Amino acid sequence: MKARSVTWAALAAVSVLALAGCAATQVSQQGAAVEIVTQKPTGCRLIGEVVGSQGNVFSGDFTTDENLLIGARNDLRNKAAAMGGNVVHAQDALHSTHPNSRGAVKSTVVGSVFACPRK
Repeated sequence: MKARSVTWAALAAVSVLALAGCAATQVSQQGAAVEIVTQKPTGCRLIGEVVGSQGNVFSGDFTTDENLLIGARNDLRNKAAAMGGNVVHAQDALHSTHPNSRGAVKSTVVGSVFACPRK
């Protein structure tokens, strides 16, 4: 009986991990204040580059394409805030697939972080 309970515990743990991949990465309070723009801002100080991503070959099939992209953008905003920025110029987005997947398994967004005067 002990082996059977260990198997069920392992299955339950894997299920929890798989389901955790379904939700988009949450934006932090600081990250929520970061604006994502598509044109390079003027009058701002460049801080550096940032990469935000969500998903992998294991959790990607359990996460909607929308949540992969939202999670990647939230990760980008969180990292930009941690760098001291308040604006990100989004430059590129990549949606990775896998031959055995039903769609995207990972989304990545790349941008430049800026510190801009508050409006």
